[in-house]
Amino acid sequence: QVHLVESGGGLVQAGDSLRISCAASGRTFSMNAVGWFRRAPGKEREFVVGVSWSGESTLYADSVKGRFTVSRDNAKNTVHLQMNSLKPEDTAVYYCAARTVGWTSSRALDYLYWGQGTQVTVSP
Repeated sequence: QVHLVESGGGLVQAGDSLRISCAASGRTFSMNAVGWFRRAPGKEREFVVGVSWSGESTLYADSVKGRFTVSRDNAKNTVHLQMNSLKPEDTAVYYCAARTVGWTSSRALDYLYWGQGTQVTVSP
């Protein structure tokens, strides 16, 4: 079992930056990759970024490429998502997810464990 807890969400203005984090505990040795997804009000869940647990491989959605950066803190079993140049359309609940089979993926179905989410709100 892997337990994921997101943190760092909040209310910011357009153009601001924010860093959210995903702390993993439990059987973290079984994790192959972590993904960030988001769900905006009235919209489907959307892939944001994926990173292999080794940190060697990353995959970004086109909508965030160049603005968001994912990183890992090996010592703390934590994955960070640095979000710069935020836009109102980035407003959503952000979820981290972990998979134990396979590698970086943009498909939600590939991820077995999910956190509870953290709200990010970007005002115009």
